[in-house]
Amino acid sequence: MNIFRRKLAFQPVDPLGAGLREEIESQRRGPGAISLYEDIHAEPLASLWQQIAQDTRSDPNWTHFADADH
Repeated sequence: MNIFRRKLAFQPVDPLGAGLREEIESQRRGPGAISLYEDIHAEPLASLWQQIAQDTRSDPNWTHFADADH
């Protein structure tokens, strides 16, 4: 007599079920939604990254990190 004839199976889970899909869509359409297509002013962004690059070059620990074999 084999007691292991039945197979145990689980129902697939919908990660966007239980109203999560609708909640995400309402957030995407809301007034504070983030858009990748917003008008970006290139000059302030370029100057910010230039300052970050300058700070990185002047950091003595950066040269050790950049030269390290990873």
